[in-house]
Amino acid sequence: MRPEGARHADQSIRVAGVGYVQSRGIRAGSIIDMEAASQAIAQAVERAEAMANVSIQGVRVTIPGAQTASHKVSAQVSLGLKPIADLDLNRAIASALAQVRFPNRRAIHLLPVSWSVDDQSGVADPRGLNGRSLGLELLVVTIDESVFNNIQQCVSQAHLEVQAIVSAPLAAAVAALEEDEKDLGCICIDMGASSTTAAIFANGTLVHVDCLNVGGQHVTADIARGLSTTLAGAERLKTLHGSAIASANEDRETVEAPPRGDERGGAPIIVPRSILKGIIAPRVEETFELLREKIKASGIQIEPGAGIVLTGGASQLAGVRELAIRVFDRPVRLGRPMRVPHLGDAAAGPSFAATAGVILRTLYGPRDVVPVKKIMAAKIGPKDAPNGGGNIFGRIVDWLKSNL
Repeated sequence: MRPEGARHADQSIRVAGVGYVQSRGIRAGSIIDMEAASQAIAQAVERAEAMANVSIQGVRVTIPGAQTASHKVSAQVSLGLKPIADLDLNRAIASALAQVRFPNRRAIHLLPVSWSVDDQSGVADPRGLNGRSLGLELLVVTIDESVFNNIQQCVSQAHLEVQAIVSAPLAAAVAALEEDEKDLGCICIDMGASSTTAAIFANGTLVHVDCLNVGGQHVTADIARGLSTTLAGAERLKTLHGSAIASANEDRETVEAPPRGDERGGAPIIVPRSILKGIIAPRVEETFELLREKIKASGIQIEPGAGIVLTGGASQLAGVRELAIRVFDRPVRLGRPMRVPHLGDAAAGPSFAATAGVILRTLYGPRDVVPVKKIMAAKIGPKDAPNGGGNIFGRIVDWLKSNL
């Protein structure tokens, strides 16, 4: 999470402070210990405040794809004889949002996927054009009501205010993808500690997000079980010697790890490096296979030549790219987040892709992140349709129209 910053492309804005601590109280993106998670948040923010010499009141929170769902809604409205104006966009957006029926969920992103005028699709901005009908396809990313409330409570206990919630797959893609990749079609896979997420782009816009609750920590746990070592020892083995592909001398090379349990003071466990690879490779390959099948099941059409960009801490493991090429049968590259102004090297690696993406999108990108105070005050459900549940949809329409 990061301080709420300016929203305009001001080159004078810079990252003044960074704070991070080991994650506690969270598993697979869900809060399992409110007190521990709140303390970790407070400690990270305190470190950032001390470095920047400022006081932070509000934060933007990134959450993994497992906590989110993406939904497409479409609308088409008739036009008059005059050029398309804001009022026509307003009607199209309101018509699309009127179809939203996701009880007990809250919107965190509203992204126009495409506009169309008559039979002409792929219109970037229809204002000023002439036609008989205006079409809109809108992607709504939502989170569960209980997840939202838990995040609010957890951050509040750290004496902070949630000003926006951002989907981690989208944020990581913002940091790691080039504009050409978004235009031509791309899948950005963010390999985190407890989850692996995918953000799918086509024609320059996000069209789908997906997630598996499997990540680098599962590889670490497999190593700890397979070699009867500690989790700390397994993490060290994975980081220093781990690989998902065979090497020339792996049968002759050995690695060692501390024993666990009553024998922790005993001799270290020594095994050939090939055994370590034999533990890591199946888990990584299975993760990619499960994600591939989940994307297929979503029904999203992906361009044949669309590539894959891997980011996140677990993507740095040797051989991951080669396994991804084998499983997806697509070109794959390893992505590092784009340089955020004045962000130090320690916080600029693939592990911080989602955080870097939040900063970049806040400073330079479109404002598709729904502000908590203005938009998220009501659930998305039947009673919230226009003319049926207060003015929540009116506020959504006004906000979205002003940020096209």
